[in-house]
Amino acid sequence: MARFHSVLITGASSGIGRALAEALAAPGVALHLGGRDAERLAAVAEACRARGASVTARALDVRDAAAMAAWIEGAGQLSLVVANAGISAGTGDGHEETPEQVRAVLGTNIDGVLNTVLPAWAAMRAAPPDARGVRGRIGVVASIAAFVAAPAAPSYCASKAAVDAWTVASASAARRDGVLLTSICPGYVFTPMTARNRFPMPGMMDAGPAAALILRGLEQGRRRIAFPWWMAALARFAGALPPGALAALFERMPGKPPMSGQG
Repeated sequence: MARFHSVLITGASSGIGRALAEALAAPGVALHLGGRDAERLAAVAEACRARGASVTARALDVRDAAAMAAWIEGAGQLSLVVANAGISAGTGDGHEETPEQVRAVLGTNIDGVLNTVLPAWAAMRAAPPDARGVRGRIGVVASIAAFVAAPAAPSYCASKAAVDAWTVASASAARRDGVLLTSICPGYVFTPMTARNRFPMPGMMDAGPAAALILRGLEQGRRRIAFPWWMAALARFAGALPPGALAALFERMPGKPPMSGQG
């Protein structure tokens, strides 16, 4: 695993974000952690300091472009940025997603990613390269849900499809700037977001092992990290079904709870 010396993570107060922060925490590492829940974020910061890291925690909303740009600029030279903050909604319990939920999910999961990645990319472009010509790495947490338009979570799937496609498509331009841009597409990871689901979640893994897979892929400079591989393959297959067949398949399954989030 690369020794990332200065790292910024959004959605760091729980789930994958917290697991990444704790996996990276070590003497000589500076962590810049963001999240919406100040109390939970403070607990993560304390746990990381106990491992020897220097930690700065900031409670902020990733949809606030000006606040995000100022935070990232103030963090100094960063070797790794992970745009992890995200929320979900769904159509469980006979509900439809409300207009407010749709806008909240798309705003957080798409605008929040851009408000993180774009200023980080600009800052890394101006940084000195390492011996391999790399100026920095940026990971964008999408989801295997990016591969299938599931009627149970339309806004979540759409937002993750958008950021996955944008990240993978932008990776070539980023590499010309010395920035390794990676889309991260996990399957089911045990987090507060998935804890509310009331349907089978095959391939479920804890956040710690998921963080290890993510960090390994970021070190390798992969354009997309998708795991478990067989879940990604199944999602690809389901996503290739005709829309009517896909809808019929999902009608047999319980819906996703109306709203949940991370970080």
